[in-house]
Amino acid sequence: MSDPYNSHGTAAPPVSPYAPPAAVLQATPDPISRLAVSETWKRRFRLIERAGGPALPDFRSLPAKERFGLNFNFLAFFFGPIYYLIKGLWRQAVVYLACAVALVIVFELMGLGRFARGVGYGVAALYAMRANVSYYRRVVLGDAPWF
Repeated sequence: MSDPYNSHGTAAPPVSPYAPPAAVLQATPDPISRLAVSETWKRRFRLIERAGGPALPDFRSLPAKERFGLNFNFLAFFFGPIYYLIKGLWRQAVVYLACAVALVIVFELMGLGRFARGVGYGVAALYAMRANVSYYRRVVLGDAPWF
């Protein structure tokens, strides 16, 4: 038996004029979209998140072009310590530069000048390969990475 005075049928129940307004649910914005960095860096940060974070466990699941763009930074390759200093990664800049200078001196003292040049290229590649993830850790996670 239904009560004709208190049943609403298929219509929504009436809203009381004294009820508090219903909260409007909004989708939470992407935290990366609020960062004060360029769109290129936001795209790189989203790629790092798609790859599983700074450890990049899902790196192989990304397309080859995105993997290369994520894993190599041309400006860091050519301007290494200066680029790191500009990005606020001064600890890494100092450590990598000190290690490179020490290795070059050791190789030069041993008479292996060609290996010293190779060390320079290797350290430049290290700067290039670690720049994106290190900057992600500094800006998004708030870390002060050493390596």
